[in-house]
Amino acid sequence: MSLSKSTDSIRATDIEQKWHLVDMDGATLGRAATRIASVLRGKHLPSYTPHNDCGEFVVVINSAKAVLTGRKLDQKMYRYHTNFPGGLKETTARDLMSNKSEDAIRKAVRGMLPKGPLGRQMLKKLKVYPGAEHPHGAQNPAAFTL
Repeated sequence: MSLSKSTDSIRATDIEQKWHLVDMDGATLGRAATRIASVLRGKHLPSYTPHNDCGEFVVVINSAKAVLTGRKLDQKMYRYHTNFPGGLKETTARDLMSNKSEDAIRKAVRGMLPKGPLGRQMLKKLKVYPGAEHPHGAQNPAAFTL
């Protein structure tokens, strides 16, 4: 008597990817980023497989209206280095949200995705726009509540 138990792993050809529309108007940045990262990974699906990109596309609108709680607007620093001596550049969250709010959301979500080629592939499915207009109307994105 053989009792074989096996779990079928989903293949890349079996994945059907949907589009979701997230409105960041009044939403908290970090809490929204966790939900977005979960959808990009596909963890909300019963067919989730960690080694495959089984996530779905996410279109984020009104990124300029996202909210940071507490004193993060003035205290949170975004840093990068130019690889030249003395080339450490830093900007506050307030400056980043006022100039390039889509980068703040992209950085928050990127930190919650896997590191490596799979995470970079998942991040390509994130589309962020500062206003309410987006060019993905043909994909019929479904509204996603945070």
